[in-house]
Amino acid sequence: MGTISLEHSDRLYWLGRYTERFFTTIKALSKQFDKMIGTAHSYNDYLDCFGLPDTYMDNKDFIRSLLFDENNAHSAAYSLEISTDSLSFLQMAKDTLTKAGKIDNVRLALLPLEDIIYSFWGSINEHIFDDEIRNIIYIGKTLERLDLYIRMKYPFDIVEKEFVRLCKNLNRVPKGTPYRYSTKHLSVLVEILGSEEDYKREADRAVDSLGHLFETEEVFV
Repeated sequence: MGTISLEHSDRLYWLGRYTERFFTTIKALSKQFDKMIGTAHSYNDYLDCFGLPDTYMDNKDFIRSLLFDENNAHSAAYSLEISTDSLSFLQMAKDTLTKAGKIDNVRLALLPLEDIIYSFWGSINEHIFDDEIRNIIYIGKTLERLDLYIRMKYPFDIVEKEFVRLCKNLNRVPKGTPYRYSTKHLSVLVEILGSEEDYKREADRAVDSLGHLFETEEVFV
């Protein structure tokens, strides 16, 4: 154990993050469909979660861009712009998303995507036998989900559950692994996510600490 390089570890970590970002983005945008019926620019609450400006012409332009625009860093398509040559399920998700962008009934075309991503995670569990590799991917997955849930103001009980899951994954990191998390920023998260009151009051600080959990000098000691 502990033989994976920092570079390799970082790629595995971001594989987990980007895959979860795609999955959660798809689910969040699916919920936006109902909100946007008969209401112009009804997606501003979604943009507010990420501090993004409204640069879209209308609801349709918003959905199209956030799903299919590979040049939009906040889109589902952008999240899949990773190395997928040997990752058949992610390639399948990318192909499905591309096809969905060419038809009118986008909602119907997106239905298979959740099952495809679930299949990807099942494949990870089935075919990766190295606990260190699998755990780094899952750390990225749970961290990204927690980040998005906090930004989108999910209820505290859901956020708390994901944080407990992240902590369990962090505790499974072998001692010899060079890709270490920052105990300083983890302590901040423990403090903020210890109660619903602190979560509501300091959600922005929690997001900031999540963003630095694997990006401080302490990680690479």
